[in-house]
Amino acid sequence: MTMTKRTSSDKLDTAERRELPDSAFGLPDRREFPMPDAAHVRAAEAYFHYAPEEYKPLLAQRILQKAAEFGVDVESPTVLSWAEK
Repeated sequence: MTMTKRTSSDKLDTAERRELPDSAFGLPDRREFPMPDAAHVRAAEAYFHYAPEEYKPLLAQRILQKAAEFGVDVESPTVLSWAEK
């Protein structure tokens, strides 16, 4: 898999998104909430409230995992509380 070099502030285009492994997504089975870098982890945190209720515990846990990987401090009390469920 060859990804083009991009900065963390770039939006993923369709080809880049397709190249991401399932493990780069907050919801891998649905390939939603891509988190290939710190900026996207922050975006997933910001858009967390749009996730279907049944997926929020998994997404919250994945956000925390990716945040740790990229050195992002998760500040959302909502994400933190869902991660405990």
